[in-house]
Amino acid sequence: MSQKMTIAKALNGGLRAAMEADPKVILMGEDVGKLGGVFRITEHLQKDFGEDRVVDTPLAESGIMGAAVGLALRGYRPVVEIQFDGFVYPAFDQIISQVSKMHYRSLGHLRLPMVIRIPYGGGIGAVEHHSESNEAYFAHTAGLRVVTTSTAEDAYWMMQQAIASDDPVVLYEPKRRYHERGEVDLGDTAPHGLHDAVVRREGTDLTLLTYGPMLKTCMAAADAAAEEGNSVEVVDLRSLSPLDRDTIVGSVTKTGRAVVVHEAQTFLGMGAEVAALVQQACFYQLEAPVLRVGGYNIPYPPSRHEEVFLPDLDRILDAVDTSLQY
Repeated sequence: MSQKMTIAKALNGGLRAAMEADPKVILMGEDVGKLGGVFRITEHLQKDFGEDRVVDTPLAESGIMGAAVGLALRGYRPVVEIQFDGFVYPAFDQIISQVSKMHYRSLGHLRLPMVIRIPYGGGIGAVEHHSESNEAYFAHTAGLRVVTTSTAEDAYWMMQQAIASDDPVVLYEPKRRYHERGEVDLGDTAPHGLHDAVVRREGTDLTLLTYGPMLKTCMAAADAAAEEGNSVEVVDLRSLSPLDRDTIVGSVTKTGRAVVVHEAQTFLGMGAEVAALVQQACFYQLEAPVLRVGGYNIPYPPSRHEEVFLPDLDRILDAVDTSLQY
């Protein structure tokens, strides 16, 4: 059975399904209860599951994360909402020093099964600290799994898969795509593994490697390229740590060209790691250098200038044209 819903509703449905399946799943965060979250992702869950399982916390991200560590050690599966991407930094020490290292530090005896939900990215006209793409910090940190949704179906299933994981998972949600709709398979089995990349569009001339909020823009770029006679394949990475090496390499081996696209600054961003992987694994198949399209190496600008900062159709197509000219 399938149903059409927004990404926001799919995330809510995934949380509900996980809470119904396991009474140890607890939601925590600022305004997640009575308000249902600033984006309404947790709407109605406190009413249905009670205040003991959907907890409105103080405005103290370090405290929220520390409490989640204790709960996970006691057998619970906390799901922590970081209200906006730029608010995660007060909890950074807890995540890097405790959450990511506990399993290793205890020689495998202790696990911290938790999900850290982070709405991320720009495009919503927000103020400072509300539009950042800081995924590279956590993908760089051994001991964390880092994934991101890009479709409603992924939102529904990846939420449940992340909660079921015995390792800590950072789940990035593209906030400007929350209200976009898609078909969601509500069957018994997820269509993809949590760390599988997915080919969203087949092509033969070039591969666009992307994730999260940029998937829609890359799909539009592939459509525009097709009008000019160029066949562009689009791969949705979905998982940033670990990367699905086989899908990435398989696509670029076929097309011979690769452009990596993300909202975050290009300098030391995810695109650098993906480009290095492609260069090493596909060296003899590459017909052109691996190119990157992303944000500029500046702090996220005021909202009136964010459309200049964010990769758009023209910048992606320019990189596609540059690659195809080699």
